[in-house]
Amino acid sequence: MPRSPRPAPSWALLLRLLALLRPPGLGEACSCAPAHPQQHVCHSALAIRAKISSEKVVPASADPADPQKMIRYEIKQIKMFKGFEKVNDIQYIYTPFDSSLCGVKLEANSQKQYLLTGQILSDGKVFVHLCNYIEPWENLSFLQRESLNHHYHLNCGCQVPAGHLE
Repeated sequence: MPRSPRPAPSWALLLRLLALLRPPGLGEACSCAPAHPQQHVCHSALAIRAKISSEKVVPASADPADPQKMIRYEIKQIKMFKGFEKVNDIQYIYTPFDSSLCGVKLEANSQKQYLLTGQILSDGKVFVHLCNYIEPWENLSFLQRESLNHHYHLNCGCQVPAGHLE
């Protein structure tokens, strides 16, 4: 009997999986393997430059019994470097509320701009966490900014050592 394709996991399920993968006894632990910015761009579904307009704590799912929370950041997208084929314009990004689940804390209502990489979930929501490349735009070097436009996405077959910053 042929199997029907399984739907992709929802972001609420993804949160639960992240919680289960957390090592016991490390309630506030989130660790990520170091990677070069190019590797982050290559392994992400999208890469954008954006400002954070506001933030709001929202339920992780429609289930009222689910205690998990997310932070929904409203953003002003400035430029998209990757992800055109999946989304046109991004209004919100989501991250786990708890830092132990790799949630990201971003500055809202400021002039700070960020380079954000992340995933696009099956429901179309953009999901980011600490293991994505999330960097204030002002911290990027000129070469990194140029590479976002011209090189990173063209050279995804390359393996760049994590210690190399450009």
